[in-house]
Amino acid sequence: MTAAISTIWSKHMTKFVKNGEEWMATLFMPILWILLFGAGMKAMMGDMPLAGTNLSYIAFMAPGIVALTALSGAVNGGATLLDEKLRGILKEYLVAPIPRLSILLGNMLSNVTKSLLQAIIILVVSVLMGAALSGNVLGWLLGLALMIVFALGFVGIASGVAMRAPNTGAYHALIFLLNLPLLFASNALYPIDLMPTWLKVVAYINPTTYIIDLTRNLWFGAPATLNGFLSLAVVIFWGLLGTWFGYWSFKKPVK
Repeated sequence: MTAAISTIWSKHMTKFVKNGEEWMATLFMPILWILLFGAGMKAMMGDMPLAGTNLSYIAFMAPGIVALTALSGAVNGGATLLDEKLRGILKEYLVAPIPRLSILLGNMLSNVTKSLLQAIIILVVSVLMGAALSGNVLGWLLGLALMIVFALGFVGIASGVAMRAPNTGAYHALIFLLNLPLLFASNALYPIDLMPTWLKVVAYINPTTYIIDLTRNLWFGAPATLNGFLSLAVVIFWGLLGTWFGYWSFKKPVK
């Protein structure tokens, strides 16, 4: 099973490296986000710490941009799986003498790998723009590990939707509900304390809020605004839930 997962992961990563348009979009889109949006807000706010935190706005928004790229990576990964299903490639995988689960895991891990590369690039760019990382190296690594778990959850959801969607239009219509709305209805771009009451309620049931609060604390040393154990439990639960949904959908017959 491990060999099958590795082979499928390698296939997707080789395709990614050779496809200039894909890796340019994957690597440079988050940089554009943090450069354009972050630079504009920094110019407006200067070096003044954001209210309720000890962070510059660049440091405040960086974990949110990492979460956004994880969401975008999940959407792209699901689209790749859907394309392989529609072209009949997936059925060729299924008749091969390999475990069915290895096909899903190989696809999911390749997309998580891309999300990890994006996360590292965003952190480097944010530091170059003046954000100060905490001195806790273990915290950096733990934050990246938790972001991988978070990304796995969304990749699983996207993969499950791709297995059920009859065409690309239906897929993108469904997955849109799990993309930008989840980012903006969280603490990614503004503190929860500044939200109206109804938006606070949405933010508290949004798993993106919890991964951002954790990584903001682990990467940049910001005071945690949510209970750390609760945030950790939500992120792990989300990763398991998304992976289960992807596997459950993948077990159904491919049409």
